[in-house]
Amino acid sequence: MEQPVQISVVICSYNRRDYIIDAMDSLHRQTLDRSAFEVIVVDNNSKDDTESRCRAYISTHMETQFLFLTEKRQGASFARNTGAALAQGELLVFMDDDAVAAPDFLKRIIIFFETHPGAGGMGGRIIPRYIPAEPKWMSHFVSSLVGNFDYSPHTVEFAPLKYPLESNMVVRKADFDAVGGFNTELPGVKGTLRIGGEGKEFFFKLKNLGRTIWYDPEVKVEHVVEVSKLTREYMYRVASGIGRGESVRTKAVGTGAYYKKIAEYLYKLCGSIVLGLLYTVKGQPAKALPVIHFRIDALRGLTDNKR
Repeated sequence: MEQPVQISVVICSYNRRDYIIDAMDSLHRQTLDRSAFEVIVVDNNSKDDTESRCRAYISTHMETQFLFLTEKRQGASFARNTGAALAQGELLVFMDDDAVAAPDFLKRIIIFFETHPGAGGMGGRIIPRYIPAEPKWMSHFVSSLVGNFDYSPHTVEFAPLKYPLESNMVVRKADFDAVGGFNTELPGVKGTLRIGGEGKEFFFKLKNLGRTIWYDPEVKVEHVVEVSKLTREYMYRVASGIGRGESVRTKAVGTGAYYKKIAEYLYKLCGSIVLGLLYTVKGQPAKALPVIHFRIDALRGLTDNKR
């Protein structure tokens, strides 16, 4: 009798021909028995040859349960919801198309939920893999924009206002359905525009249902970061996308919540200026401006009415 699928991994891809195969291969090479998991790859209307590359890889790696499909509605939230709707596993895992899972990634997820049966969801560590090397202007306060996530050295429950990042997050399928999936008003990347925060809103809704969300640093993925692409324009799109997402989320709560968020962002901008001065005094001036730009760009996104 075949073992039922325990875990469904959903990978959404948009024009990632150079990295999607590495992501898929890292799952093919997992230490967890291949009958225990499936991998659902959702092509989110890519313009490159992502589809042909994925299908070619799947055809030569039939031992792993791969499923490939296309979601034409642009945006990661649409694609993730489409993949989740087809999932057979009790646990839903979301991973980015430019991430590489550690060999024991899925096995550690199983172990976590076996030892924490009351957990509704969890997230793990995300380690940037800079190509060719970490830029000298990168700092702890900016690295979250390229996916760096190291919440705690120990397994802990997330604080009330903290949550996992979408590129390494796990939720029970039943709870995903109870929340209603990701809010497509927060689609993530949509063409050249970013409206982020879909994961934040999702986990806040999950917490409102009384579910506990945990962090396990041993559940690890590496996230590929091409340094040549970290232009000023790119960093603006990411940071402003965070602000746009917060605009959508807080306005749905109420006008007061929105203006409270503006005040919070202004406070953080003041803090970033202080940090920039400290970096300059410490002889690290290259780190100063990116910290300040991050907060200016997020504030611009928050107050931007374009959607």
